[in-house]
Amino acid sequence: MTNTHLPTRALGSTGMDITRLGLGSWAVSGAGWYFGWGTTDDAESITAIRHALDAGVNWIDTAAVYGLGHSEELIGKAVAQLPEGDRPYLFTKVGLVWDPDNPQAAPRRIMKPASVRREVEDSLRRLGVERIDLYQVHWPDTGESLEYAGDGSGAVSPNATPLEEYWQVMADLKAEGKVRAIGLSNHSPEQLAAAERIAHVDVVQPPFSAIHRSAADEIAWAHAHGTGVITYSPLQSGLLTGTFSADRVANLPAGDWRAAHRDFTTGLAANLRVADALRPVAERHGVTVAEVAIAWVLAWPGITGAIVGARKPGQVDGWIGAGSVELTPADLEEIAAAITTSGAGTGPVRP
Repeated sequence: MTNTHLPTRALGSTGMDITRLGLGSWAVSGAGWYFGWGTTDDAESITAIRHALDAGVNWIDTAAVYGLGHSEELIGKAVAQLPEGDRPYLFTKVGLVWDPDNPQAAPRRIMKPASVRREVEDSLRRLGVERIDLYQVHWPDTGESLEYAGDGSGAVSPNATPLEEYWQVMADLKAEGKVRAIGLSNHSPEQLAAAERIAHVDVVQPPFSAIHRSAADEIAWAHAHGTGVITYSPLQSGLLTGTFSADRVANLPAGDWRAAHRDFTTGLAANLRVADALRPVAERHGVTVAEVAIAWVLAWPGITGAIVGARKPGQVDGWIGAGSVELTPADLEEIAAAITTSGAGTGPVRP
């Protein structure tokens, strides 16, 4: 599906032209697992997915671990009845393995070949497709649990699968036609270079927002190697929507991972200052704060598209225009000054 009324870009050399905004599905995963967002309404989530597609979004990003398979199943249901020509590209991820007997435990980073092959078959079944458009390694294999630190840190077990071994398996899946393209999420430039020596890295997926900017080096690497870039968390899990406050954070529901994360605790005041700084820019352009935050991400050279989540149709309406917002040099300087003053995050403050 490539003919939409939203701006599109070529996704590296994959042959896919994607809208500059893609729908993320972490937030529709529901409660009852380690990285849940609290209780969700599946019918409302499916309505939100279809609303995004009706608005022109032509790709959805998900992962097997989101809701322990639940998000993939929801997406499969949402697109099953669509005519072939109206179906979006489906991107998913591999490598976070959970214990079905203890769903609240942190998933483990496992990329052993047999595990990868089992996961791809499970994802194909849940999504209801014969080929996955983009299959991504979620995190580097450490063999250990992924405790959400937001920085990719974690102990590496002697049993961890070497990158060269798991990237070869990904390349094999592509050659076999199980997947159309392969990518790496949350990998460093050094890891990307090591993978590139084995098989081309079609796409990278790093976190990137006006709050967390440390993936600038990965984006630059991709730009230099003809690799597509789809960034996640451009709204920093809601903090850059312009709808958050200290009171709202204090009332996050039980089971919402954000309540205990440093972005919403010790870093909250600085992060909200960044969001507040986007308001005058949004007013000048006649758009939402969320659309300015996403447009800031899309202004970086090398970024193909941004993944934006939604659990309700109205949330889609709040960011759908971001791909058409053109920030001026003066806008970018104003935002850069505000980021610097806030003290939020690390990394360069303007494209």
